[in-house]
Amino acid sequence: MRGIKRAALAAGVCLAAFGMIAPPATHAQSVAVERAMKDAPYWNANLPTEQRVEDLLARMTLDEKVAQIITIWDSKAQIQGDGDVFDPAKAAAKFPDGIGQIARPSDRAGPSSPRKVPRRSIEASIQYVIDAQKWAMQNTRLGIPVLFHEESLHGLAAKDATAFPQAIGLASTWDPALIRDINALIADETHARGVHSVLSPVVDVARDPRWGRIEETFGEDPFLVGEMGVASVEGLMGTGTARKLASGKVMATLKHMTGHGQPESGTNVGPAQISERTLREMFFPPFEQVVKRTKIDAVMASYNEIDGVPSHANRWLLEDVLRGEWGYRGAVVSDYYAIEDMARLHHIAPDNARAGEIALLAGVDVDLPEGAGFKDLARSVREGRVSQAAIDNAVRRLLTTKFNAGLFDNPWPDLAKAKTSNGAEGVALARLAAEKSLVLLKNNGTLPLALPASGKKPTIAVIGPNADVARLGGYYGEPRASVTPLQGIRAAVGDKARIVHAMGVEIVKGDSDWWDDPVELGDPAENRRRIAEAVEVAKSADTIVLFIGDTEKTSREGWAAGHLGDRTSLDLVGEQNELFAALKALGKPVVAVLINGRPPSYPTIAAEADAVLETWYAGEQQGTAIADALLGRVNPGGKLPVSVARNAGQLPMFYNHKPSARRGYLFDEVTPLYPFGWGLSYTTFALGAPQLSASTIKAGQSVTVTVPVTNTGKRAGDEVVQVYLRDDVSSVTRPVRELVGFQRVTLAPGETRNVAITVQPRAFMLWNTEMKQVTEPGTFTLMTGANSAEVQSVTLTVTE
Repeated sequence: MRGIKRAALAAGVCLAAFGMIAPPATHAQSVAVERAMKDAPYWNANLPTEQRVEDLLARMTLDEKVAQIITIWDSKAQIQGDGDVFDPAKAAAKFPDGIGQIARPSDRAGPSSPRKVPRRSIEASIQYVIDAQKWAMQNTRLGIPVLFHEESLHGLAAKDATAFPQAIGLASTWDPALIRDINALIADETHARGVHSVLSPVVDVARDPRWGRIEETFGEDPFLVGEMGVASVEGLMGTGTARKLASGKVMATLKHMTGHGQPESGTNVGPAQISERTLREMFFPPFEQVVKRTKIDAVMASYNEIDGVPSHANRWLLEDVLRGEWGYRGAVVSDYYAIEDMARLHHIAPDNARAGEIALLAGVDVDLPEGAGFKDLARSVREGRVSQAAIDNAVRRLLTTKFNAGLFDNPWPDLAKAKTSNGAEGVALARLAAEKSLVLLKNNGTLPLALPASGKKPTIAVIGPNADVARLGGYYGEPRASVTPLQGIRAAVGDKARIVHAMGVEIVKGDSDWWDDPVELGDPAENRRRIAEAVEVAKSADTIVLFIGDTEKTSREGWAAGHLGDRTSLDLVGEQNELFAALKALGKPVVAVLINGRPPSYPTIAAEADAVLETWYAGEQQGTAIADALLGRVNPGGKLPVSVARNAGQLPMFYNHKPSARRGYLFDEVTPLYPFGWGLSYTTFALGAPQLSASTIKAGQSVTVTVPVTNTGKRAGDEVVQVYLRDDVSSVTRPVRELVGFQRVTLAPGETRNVAITVQPRAFMLWNTEMKQVTEPGTFTLMTGANSAEVQSVTLTVTE
């Protein structure tokens, strides 16, 4: 055995030194070498990760290396037996050189399955991971474990996992600490199932509400998106920048780099017609902050092109900026099928093999989800189009991820812990997240609804297509139980009120599952019959609570020509405005509760409803949280992370525009329907004038802004103090204001608190005419307020 070990070690070192490729081993040789390798340095957990990686890399054949940087999803059926269980014999025959990654072990059959993805139980998912991992570690030549990944945008996208509000709702909390806690729980649930990597968070800055994926983002502002992104990664991976994971943590994947959030015409994967200056000012900062402040070890490139170059072919983006300027050391992974898209969609490569070469040389290390772009790379090396060193760089990064994730030391799931997933802790956190994500957009005093202690019981009409369904949004999981708004209201009022209900309209025909391809709006004639029924039901009501908005099918990721999700209109679809008009005509108070993933550009509702509550897709506990907010048991305190346009003709509509923009329109408003940062409360707040820690600072220094905030009402409530900045005179144009700090605070009635927010030195920097980041001396206006439109100002001088 010692002789075999020495021979194997010597062969590995020699081959690595001369850049040669080892011949395939026979089965008997494979078993012998595999046993010997168990004593190799790469199995020694006490050695530094870098040493373990280099030792393993030196032992690998070219084919084994390529196997590590491809993934399996479409071909799951080829490695599964009856009952969709993992089949070691099939895996060995199909993938004799091992498997780098397997996508989504929670689903049974990948994208070839029926569109409503059939998911495995926790037990079946864990057994699948165990069987695949045992095969990889005991029956392949080098025993390299498999990296499993799942989606976790707003909760692990699996069966019996906790479902939190959609990302745009989480952004509305303006509470990074809460986002950190949520992602820590997601990591805990995911890691227990033997999954060590997740494809989140999304830190795309979203500046076009026509884009169906806007719901997956933290909004339009680079500072807010960056803070939420950092908090998400810290929750998933732990705090600090040391790349090794602690127990119960998972590898995050930062996506999508970049420009994805402002596609041409608002259509998914469309070109990003964005200048380098705008990229650096608006789209790069969230990625840069996460890269420099966290452990992040995976970045996903974006589908779109920038200036004619798809991101997966953009060496300037992935190597010069990401790795060069920011010092990123981890892996770059492809978006699903994006490498093939360079041949199929972008037409910059004649076939998948050439697309794979382009992507690898541009800096992409891993091909998701199936490897059609990278599977021919060994031939590319043998024919001299790609160097062995380029392959080694990619494999080195992927292996580093596996070692840092602990896969070589303890990759195993914890069934007992996994079965507690979506337990009391998760349910409580999901409820808190839903409560804090609610944004009160309008209120003429109708809310909160009153429930008299005695006397005649009021009648509340709960109407609308979103009243009796718990909409979770895209990339959803399947929680053990969800609470619909109707269920939540009935449980909350008990016998203190009479609840009547009608659907009113059907938004789309049949199932509204996000995965399903066709989308057909409800039949207008049938909907008008439903509207008449709803009016009859509501006639007896004292108050009407109307649940309207979108479904997971009417605004979503448009990932193919046959699976669209972007829209030209921003208003309500179908007959929902007709339903509102018919109910409003009854002369009763109408509370509009919005359940959607895109900004609520509903001008009629905004003008005529008595109260408007934006709830987004608020997760599994949405019904309870919404009911408690309607009844005043919860005081809404969320703020919009986006500007809301009045109509599509105003687009692009974002608050941090340049001074020459927004001059005005004939016959229409230039102002938004709701400004960025907007959100009301059942109490009132008074914000005093901002005070600076210093009126003059030097370039490279920070300054603290202090704002006295008083709850002047009769209820406890939350306010979000927001700090904005404007460079008064600059060598290049700068936005009229930019968010540079914020803090959410809870105040009792009559309580005053001095809220101190530090503005970091980077806030004062700009990209000058030579495209260098500098701080130009001069005056800056610092503005504070409860939203971006209503602020008080103070002047700061910055010297050299």
